[in-house]
Amino acid sequence: MPNLKTLRVPGLMEPISHFSDAVIAGKTLYVSGLVATDQKGNVVGAGDIVEQTRQIFRNLQRILDAAGASPSDVAKVTIFMRDVTLRPLINPVRQEFFGPHRPASTLVEVSRLVRDELLLEIEAVALLPD
Repeated sequence: MPNLKTLRVPGLMEPISHFSDAVIAGKTLYVSGLVATDQKGNVVGAGDIVEQTRQIFRNLQRILDAAGASPSDVAKVTIFMRDVTLRPLINPVRQEFFGPHRPASTLVEVSRLVRDELLLEIEAVALLPD
């Protein structure tokens, strides 16, 4: 489709299924669910919700950079956590990443993620700058 552009971003692990790191649709960037993995697919911060959150935001920054966007362009995040009682631990990491910007947000507790070592997954939607 002429108005859709898929992004495969260097520094991120190869997708394990039939999806892209992100899709640009017009002026909107849709970021697939991100987990705490490095380029080789190793889990970063096993058992550590704070380090996993940091790794996810590092991965999100790579995608935003590739699309010509920044954290302040993120309109919405959806967070899937295996234990929502740990939410207070990830809030400072979110504040570091977004600064004063406060995107819309949804938090959902889930029973499992794609790998047992993963504690959370975050997807995002951003509006691309002109």
